[in-house]
Parts: sequence; structure tokens; C-alpha cells
Amino acid sequence: MMTGMEPQKSDDLSRPAEGEQGTPEEQSAPHVSLLGRTMDALARLGLGEVTVRVGTNVLAIALVVLVVWLMQVFYSQAVSGGTGSALAASGPTATPELSAASLPLPTAESAGGIFRETSLHTSIPSRPRIEVIEYTVQPGDSVFGIAAKFGLNPSTILFGNYAVLKDTPHSLRPGQVLVILPVDGTYYEWNATDTLTGVAEFFGVEPDSIVSYPGNHLDPDAITDYAAPGIAAGTMLIVPGGKREFISWSAPIGVTRDNPAIARVMGAGSCGAISGGAIGYGTYIWPANKHYLSGYDYSPETNHRAIDIAGDTGEAIYATDAGVIVYVGWNDYGYGNLIMIDHGNGWQSLYAHLSAFNVVCGQSVGQGDVIGAFGSTGNSSGSHLHFELMSTTLGKVNPWFYLPPP
Repeated sequence: MMTGMEPQKSDDLSRPAEGEQGTPEEQSAPHVSLLGRTMDALARLGLGEVTVRVGTNVLAIALVVLVVWLMQVFYSQAVSGGTGSALAASGPTATPELSAASLPLPTAESAGGIFRETSLHTSIPSRPRIEVIEYTVQPGDSVFGIAAKFGLNPSTILFGNYAVLKDTPHSLRPGQVLVILPVDGTYYEWNATDTLTGVAEFFGVEPDSIVSYPGNHLDPDAITDYAAPGIAAGTMLIVPGGKREFISWSAPIGVTRDNPAIARVMGAGSCGAISGGAIGYGTYIWPANKHYLSGYDYSPETNHRAIDIAGDTGEAIYATDAGVIVYVGWNDYGYGNLIMIDHGNGWQSLYAHLSAFNVVCGQSVGQGDVIGAFGSTGNSSGSHLHFELMSTTLGKVNPWFYLPPP
């Protein structure tokens, strides 16, 4: 037993003596022995428990940092692979700078809706026309077609062009220059003796509608007296909404065998006194072989109280009912060669634009007899039959209501 000597320290017991190589385990894991000796040293200093806690926290932080790093690596690889879900989960990223030229153009399919091309042209809605313009009649035009082209009533075309058309659509010819009003109404040339009240009353409108219409270029503040408005004679005025009676170019009603002289105003074809003769049945047949239109239909709005039946020049025309011829010859008001039959029962029929006659004044005809031939005389732009039915009580009626169905 040894005395007077201090016991050997534990770290000396664990350290191999100088010149010794240590155990094989110590030689294979020197870092383990170093860690153990370090922990023993800290324990002898009273820092063992603190060191464990600190080490645990450091290790936890290191694991968190490692997980975050691994996640960044994983998601960066997923984004580079183009998956939509990874892109959504990766959070905000820096927006790359792209040129406009590198971007693809959108399509209706890619946009999921209607694709609108960019247009550098700005469309400005056209303003309503307020001025009168001119139109040159083209081949194939009609009063109805011209009116539709400008959004007007057919009567407005006639009202604005009496000097050219004379209130009849049959006067229309290619090359004519027509006045086209900006609105439905009439066109009036001011006379020195006119008053605004009188003109407005004649056309069925209020004086203010004429004065205030911008296309007339009148100053409402300067016109204080409608009886003396100070409008220069010859001024053409637009009458918005104005209407008037057509100036009749057609045959008078009531040309009967008892009073044939009334037809003298129509031209040289009027007949003298007639007595007796055939009486009609009161029923009517088609006066032509064809039973459809070639031209204008019955239209009081355009002063065309007849139907234009199709037929070639020279084709036969038939008496629609029995009666007596009260007019046969030329007409001075646009009908050309004309025949009128009085049916003796308050009804008359009229056949215009003929090329030939097959009857004479005072002759009795039966229903269906040939009385003439198709032509294009008078105000006509092509071969057809202008056919009218009239009654001394009803006036000029629509033939469609009295002829058999075609």
C-alpha cells in the first residue's frame, strides 16, 4: 500500500502510456475517444448537462436548415421540369424580362373566349344626313328599290321629284337625276306669296317643323312672323313628315257608255255617244296568259292603282268581262295606247301600254275576247300590261281582290 501519493486522474487512466499504441478499437475510432474525453472534461467542469442541451439545440437547428435546403433543391428541380403544381407551391419568384416579340399571339382557343384582333382604326358612327343629295337612276332601278336604298318611303321619292317623275313610278328612266330627301316628307319651292302657316297646313305639319329643321338653314330666332317669314322666293324647303295628294295622271273614273265625253281630256282615243251594248257578269278573268307581275304592284302610296301583268310584246290581251269599248287610242298622260271598257254595271276596266288594238269605239265585247296586244308604249320601261279595275262608287280597287287566284 502506497502512502503520500495522490491518486492518478481519470484522464490519465484513459490515455495510453507514452510509447503505447492503444487498443485496436481506439486506433480505429480516434474521433470517438476524442469526443468521449471532451465530454468527460466538460463533465468534470460541471458543464456536461449544459453541453448536451446546447448540442441538442444546435443539432435540431442543423436538421431544420438541412430540410429547408433539401426542399429548395427538390422544388427548384420540379419547376425546371415545368410541372404546374410545383410552380404553384414554390411561392413567388422573380419575373423574367421578356420582349414583346418573343410572346406568342393569343388565339380564341387559348384565350377561352372570342378573340378580337387589335385594330388601329377607330370607327365613328355616321351622323344622320340632313342635306338633300342627288342620285342617278341605274338600269333595273325602281321607285321602291331606290326608296329602300336610302331608308325612305316610296312616296317621298315621288314627292321630291315631281318635275322628273310627274307623280308616276312609270316615268322612272336610267340616267335621270333624282333628289333624295334626308327624311320622309315633301320638298317644296317657296313662293313670294306663301306663308309658313299656309304651307304647313297644306302638307299637314306644324310650321315649327319646317323652321327648325337644320337642313333648311333657317334661323328660328329671326323668324318672328309666320305670315311674313322673309324666306326668299325659289328657296327649296324640306317638309319633314309632309304629305300631299298625288297629282293624278291616270284615267278618270266614270267613263261610261252614258258619258264617254269625260275621257276627252285623256287624248284622241275618246269615243262619242254610245247606246246599248253588252253588259258584264260582275265577275272577272285574267286579261293575259301569264298571271304574275312584271313591274309595279297595286300601291296607292306610289300613285300606282293598278297591277303590271307580265307578257311579251304582241301577246294577246283579253276583255276581263263583257262590255262596251268607251276609249281606244293614244293617251296623253303616260298610258300610251289605251283601251277602256264600260261593263254597264258601274264597273270599268283599263288596259294600257298596248302595241296594237283589235277593237273600235262603241264595240261590244264578250268576256275573254281579244281586244289588243302587249306592248311598251307611253311611260313604260318594258313590255307589260298596266291593268286597272274601277267602280263608280268604290273608285280604283286592287285587282288582286277580284281576279281568280293565279
